[in-house]
Amino acid sequence: MRTSSVGRFAALLGVLLAAGVSGLGAASKAPYPPSPVIAGVEFDFRAHRRLAPGSDNWPVTWADDDRLYTAWGDGGGFGGTNGDGRVSLGVARVEGGPRDYRGQNVWGGKAAEHPAQFPGKSYGLLSVAGVLYMWVETAEAARPRTYRLAHSTDHGATWSRSKWSFRPEDDLTTPTFLNFGRDYRGARDGYVYVYLVAPTYVRGGPSRRFALCRPGRIYLARAPKERILDRSRYEFLSGFGKGHRPTWSAKQQEKRPVFADPNGVGWSVSVSYNAGLRRVLLCTEHETTMRGKFGLFDAPELWGPWTTVAYEDGWGRGKVEVSAFYWNFANKWVSKDGRCFTLVFTGINSNDSWNTVAGRFRLRKRD
Repeated sequence: MRTSSVGRFAALLGVLLAAGVSGLGAASKAPYPPSPVIAGVEFDFRAHRRLAPGSDNWPVTWADDDRLYTAWGDGGGFGGTNGDGRVSLGVARVEGGPRDYRGQNVWGGKAAEHPAQFPGKSYGLLSVAGVLYMWVETAEAARPRTYRLAHSTDHGATWSRSKWSFRPEDDLTTPTFLNFGRDYRGARDGYVYVYLVAPTYVRGGPSRRFALCRPGRIYLARAPKERILDRSRYEFLSGFGKGHRPTWSAKQQEKRPVFADPNGVGWSVSVSYNAGLRRVLLCTEHETTMRGKFGLFDAPELWGPWTTVAYEDGWGRGKVEVSAFYWNFANKWVSKDGRCFTLVFTGINSNDSWNTVAGRFRLRKRD
């Protein structure tokens, strides 16, 4: 499942990191205690790549054809700019390894293989059994934002949208999928999991359109992977029983937060499973949006209990502009032991683009 280029990249990254890079750990104001597994995370910005200026968001998933697929908003995508090839929503595929990858616009954008069919934004993309699923914001206006589920059976060439949606009046917005391995391999069970943010918006940050959600609450829903398009099959985490085992309810009003931060969470969240470390990883913002307020949390299960890997106020300072708001792991580019990775991130201004940076987890010593 891992290419030889990932192995070579991991070896090279170990040498680079030994030369000295900035490391991040858990801050005292974090909402959860330090991770018992991951002591911290280090980034090597010498491996930073920036493409697609003017296009942001970039959720990623690893598909059955061994390519990454990703979506962007308000730009021309790979090879385009903010004005050249600009679409509200586009889809691209990414081929190659973590250091030599290349992007190609599939649906919308500069020199795309197929035209975009509808506008929107997306922060959630998933490949299951050769089908791509994407959560799509139904309007480009400011809050509130409603999300419909789109799917593609031809690797992003064409998309169809569901008639149902998750709505902010239901205390739900900006859904994202939990990503496992290639085409959802390595999933813990027969369900697909969706994390949704509670729309508790407050002012903060340089943008009038987007804001932090505070207090920060994230809910968890699931559906059988064969019935992702069927709204009646979704159920929500409704509490915890003995041994922190979750209970589930088909009644949306019975949902309970699976993650909470009184300092807030961003309107966008990413969640992935690191198979090598056997940890679920969740990335989001806190306190202020679009200011590099990077929070990285881990858990042994999809629903927790959560602990803190990093909780930073100026992510990337001195290396890139401190304006990132969204981070996510490309599981294809994670080493077999889970320690080395490539992180995809985006933001505003110069970070309003596709960005990748190499990184490594520092693990705690076991007795």
